[in-house]
Amino acid sequence: MREVVVVEAVRTPFGRRTGGLSSMHSLDLLGAVQRALFDRSGISPTEVGQVVGGCVGQVGMQAMNVTRGAWLAAGLPPTVPATTVDTQCGSSQQAVGLAYGLVASGITDAAVACGVELMSRVPMGASVPKVPDVGKPVNKQYWEHHEFTSQFEGAERIADRWGISREACDELGKLSQDRAAAAWADDRFATQLVSITAPDLGKDGKPTGTTHLVARDEGLRDTTLETLARLSPTGRPDGVHTAATSSQIADGASAVLLMTRERAHDLGLSPLATITDVTLVGCDPVLMLEGPIPATRKLLADNGLTMDDLDVVEINEAFASVVLAWKQELKADFDRVNPNGGALAMGHPLGATGAALVTKAIHELIRADGEQALVTMCCGGGIGTGTLLRRG
Repeated sequence: MREVVVVEAVRTPFGRRTGGLSSMHSLDLLGAVQRALFDRSGISPTEVGQVVGGCVGQVGMQAMNVTRGAWLAAGLPPTVPATTVDTQCGSSQQAVGLAYGLVASGITDAAVACGVELMSRVPMGASVPKVPDVGKPVNKQYWEHHEFTSQFEGAERIADRWGISREACDELGKLSQDRAAAAWADDRFATQLVSITAPDLGKDGKPTGTTHLVARDEGLRDTTLETLARLSPTGRPDGVHTAATSSQIADGASAVLLMTRERAHDLGLSPLATITDVTLVGCDPVLMLEGPIPATRKLLADNGLTMDDLDVVEINEAFASVVLAWKQELKADFDRVNPNGGALAMGHPLGATGAALVTKAIHELIRADGEQALVTMCCGGGIGTGTLLRRG
């Protein structure tokens, strides 16, 4: 296996639902971060052997291999092929894992992993059309083996199993907001962000000819525990999760440029980080969202590490209970976990989040002078993703 390094890692700001990025086309949003990799590194995109992208809502503007469409719409070389994958919430982290495999195995010397989700325009559920002929995502044979639950119900069952209270969830919701606000106040995201010039739309939904700049994550808001305590539950009438402790619907894109260390040296590039290992695990599809627990355990065991060896952890804040259950099981030092806030504050643009978390982890390792980082996510259907990183 060849050593695989990351030489660039970028993301857009995450736009709130119907916010600053909602006037974009998915091809343009993803193409902006794809192109930024080469604008920043200074290398030719022809160095890339393959592009792998993540996207969940593969319908409408995100259909027909959105990763390839974005690459072409950005004016990048048509000789470079692209693939779009769906691993639900972890799609672009799995894209990172697949790109890593392509480079480590010798299939190509360089690859791009990326992801996009414009949830304002391609909402959750859009890929399951109301047309009887196309069928449903699960059938009676599935139900013979597994109860079919929603992610909201899975999050509540995780709270039940691990004894997680409404108060604990609210505390995490506020902590995420506080940390994201502090990160912005300290300008910690400057090295990773690609600002987006988005079109203004008229009342008819068509471009007016003017634009606006989106340069900041839009989900942040001032809050108090007293305010959060007054919010109504979302998953169950008596559930522990609310809109403040469930990941925000968002728009965004992210991209990572990987290559062999040898090729980076030949091109005069200084690696930001080394990908030490990747994993994808299956778990209970009824609880559905416990995947970060076995994914983390596998990466630590396979690499002879403990949680104390990790300087930064980015775990997706899909729901507060997911993070809190993982914290209990792994005995995590929470000072090192999501130090700049997570999806409860910044949003979760499904297909973009995985590569964005990898981007956040890499840039935080460099900023904080850390050595090793872990990225992990839960995914619909009972899957967990994991990426282990080492600085430089």
